[in-house]
Amino acid sequence: MGQLRADEFDRFVAARWSALLHLARLFTGGDRHRAEDLLQEALVKLWFAWPKVAKEAPEAYVRRVLARAAARSARRRWWGEHPVDQLPDPPEVADETAAVDEQTRLEAVLALLPVRQRAAVVLRYYQDLPERDVAEVLGCPVGTARSLTARGVARLRQLLAEAEPVE
Repeated sequence: MGQLRADEFDRFVAARWSALLHLARLFTGGDRHRAEDLLQEALVKLWFAWPKVAKEAPEAYVRRVLARAAARSARRRWWGEHPVDQLPDPPEVADETAAVDEQTRLEAVLALLPVRQRAAVVLRYYQDLPERDVAEVLGCPVGTARSLTARGVARLRQLLAEAEPVE
């Protein structure tokens, strides 16, 4: 029984890893390292809940844990960064396509939204969840989720209009 559980869990993680990591990156405003930490935390919680959620909706469970963990971590005041006198050399810039540039621009603007608005927009439009499911993940009434989403989209439009396109 234990090996079957582990095999099912491993298959789920292997199949959904990149999509879940991308979702975590959107929740963290594009910070890959924080996204990896959040996803790892969510998958640990999923492992313990696996017998209960494996047959129902493991991805919905992870999505909820990610959204809540992102909101919790955004409230922290200190992340352990240490200031340095000299910045390291920037990495070499590879040839980027227009799609990657636009995605980077969108992630940067998403990072400017308040955490709950960002989560609502990501869940509603990136994950294509209905408002009811967005509200459930965020733990709020449907009207609040609708309001967070509308305000987030309006703010995104404003920020994108003000921002220069990446060249």
